[in-house]
Amino acid sequence: MTKISELLDDIRTQDLVLPEFQREYVWTLDQAKQLLVSLVKGYPVGGLLIWKTDRPPELKNVARLPDKMGTVQVLLDGQQRLTTLHMLLTGAIPAYYREEDILSDPRELYFNLESGEFQYYQSSRMHGDPMWRRVVDCFVDNSIDPIGIAMESGRESAIVPKLAQQLNKNLNLLRAIKDVNLPAQVVPQHAELEEAIDIFDRINSQGTKLTDAELALTHVTAKWPQARRALKEKMTFCADRDFDFNLTFMTRALVTSVTGRALYELIHPRPLGELQSGWKTLSNVLDYLMNLLPKTAHVHGTDDLSTTNALIPIIAYLARSNGVFPDQKSAQHALNWLYSALVWARYGSQTDQRLEADLSIVAKEVEPWSALRANIIEQRGRIDVKSDDFEGRTAQHPLYRMVYILMKAHGAFDWFNGVPLGKTVGTSYAIHSHHIFPQALLYRSGLDADNHVHRQMVNEIANRAFLTAVSNIPLSDTEPSAYLPTIEEKYPGALKKQFIPMDPALWRVDRYEDFLNARRELLSLKLNEYLDSLIAEPDEVKHRPIAELVKLGESSVLEFKSTLQWDVTQKQANKGLRRECLKTIAAFMNSDGGTLLIGVEDNGNVLGLSHDFSLFGGSRDRFEQTLVNIIFEAIGAAFGPYYRIRFEPIDDKLVCVVEVDPVRDGGVFVKTEKGNEFFVRQGNTTRSLDPAETHDYLKTR
Repeated sequence: MTKISELLDDIRTQDLVLPEFQREYVWTLDQAKQLLVSLVKGYPVGGLLIWKTDRPPELKNVARLPDKMGTVQVLLDGQQRLTTLHMLLTGAIPAYYREEDILSDPRELYFNLESGEFQYYQSSRMHGDPMWRRVVDCFVDNSIDPIGIAMESGRESAIVPKLAQQLNKNLNLLRAIKDVNLPAQVVPQHAELEEAIDIFDRINSQGTKLTDAELALTHVTAKWPQARRALKEKMTFCADRDFDFNLTFMTRALVTSVTGRALYELIHPRPLGELQSGWKTLSNVLDYLMNLLPKTAHVHGTDDLSTTNALIPIIAYLARSNGVFPDQKSAQHALNWLYSALVWARYGSQTDQRLEADLSIVAKEVEPWSALRANIIEQRGRIDVKSDDFEGRTAQHPLYRMVYILMKAHGAFDWFNGVPLGKTVGTSYAIHSHHIFPQALLYRSGLDADNHVHRQMVNEIANRAFLTAVSNIPLSDTEPSAYLPTIEEKYPGALKKQFIPMDPALWRVDRYEDFLNARRELLSLKLNEYLDSLIAEPDEVKHRPIAELVKLGESSVLEFKSTLQWDVTQKQANKGLRRECLKTIAAFMNSDGGTLLIGVEDNGNVLGLSHDFSLFGGSRDRFEQTLVNIIFEAIGAAFGPYYRIRFEPIDDKLVCVVEVDPVRDGGVFVKTEKGNEFFVRQGNTTRSLDPAETHDYLKTR
């Protein structure tokens, strides 16, 4: 049991930190309010799961931890509650988040000193009423005076003392939240990252609702009872070949094979025939990948992947391409994207949203890899790796696995026995990561094992080479200047294949920092050269037929409209319907972009544009010009470069295709009879935001 005040102090001093793999702050304002209500009433609010470790994984918004002795506490479960309490009790956002990460900020929660009620600020109700006090102020402002408030309340003097007593009682009840003890379960210090996450999953699986993947598989097995067994048998088959896929991945992959999409719930209504056909396709695709990846991508199993989610867009592509890459160029472009997605942790957070956006590109483009790379650049700002990206990065970072892949691609081998890296046989020849400058040597030479920054320097990727287990044992604390020359003499070129700086002066322990700098430069240079070599021949941008998009159904990036301004119910023109198309176009611009199809009903039935064209004398050109004009008038000429209009036939019926790009700089408003309105995509629907929501949305975008 730990007091809330102590936990908040630990967050402030970064003794309690949040791992990068945790999701963002997602609580609603009401959830934050109900947490305070429960605490004041003395109700249980759940416990925490904390991992005490001296080897923390990548942490949210923390480049380097302050110098500390011993372990750090990594918060695995309970972050929504503690983040809420930190904001409400201190008035500040915890260090592991930034302002733009908080989409629903609860700090305008108010407390009524007289009634004990919690409510978010409402001017009409609270302005001028001294009983309503901001919760944050109740904790950080010691000048709140219940007696003074009671005396200024305008109540009869006889009841002022009793009122003051009531106000003081409620204020003390609120402030007592700081002293509430929260139960905490602790993952043992010796646990590795994978074990810590496994414990987290086990605890959360007890008595909790089904995950989205589990619910999806429940729907599948209701129609196909053998589905779970088929997936598990395939998992065993893959694991025997070092591709250890879990059931969640297999379920996601099945969803993608069947629907072409990423969201689990989309598989719920699919009939038995589609499920079994999708499974057959997926099984074949997995077999193909397990043969292709080791030989072509130097990925010999899932241990070489920081996440298997990066395989989902490739599976989606292969499922639509007869199960194979059509040529070497296509395969190389796919591998370039795969490596980049892994290095830049494309699916490290917002996994569903990013997979859905990427799979929409796979659905639209015959060769989607350039557009998928553009998504990474938009997310990260660049796609090339710089030497600074290696600074302080250890084995937990995706670059670690990428460096191993890079070395295999360059034909690297063991320095002491000549065994090539890659798939080895026997535990003695399993690949281990070796410290080029041994840990014992560095700590004996002035670096402090209790200093977090020093430990990062010692364990940096730039101080790692890959050897077989039998070779990793005898080096103990030998300086590189003593053993690297022997390796180069016995196996010429072996050092260069693992990108060791060849200046012998850098192999001395007193030049360790210079060695790190030189090797970071080499690693970034060679990695970029390798990635660029895969896409030396540009791929061809070519759209898939729109008919294939229609089969996918509506999504956050795909919307159907049956008409521009023909009222199918009244069978006459209705210019008011134009607003529906404008809303969708603006929402795409304000979100992640998307495609609007005009002439297609919500259920995917293709109506065509003949009725709309009849309003323009049958002229397609006049229809298009009208659409351009109404976008110009309602949204503005400045956003013309962000959309493109074309027409495509589906079953002898013409459909209007509007491709919309996201607008990242500012927002797009639609002029309507109500004034300027702001729209965003929420799932497969378009939603209007009020001014306050718009302000918050644009601030965090």
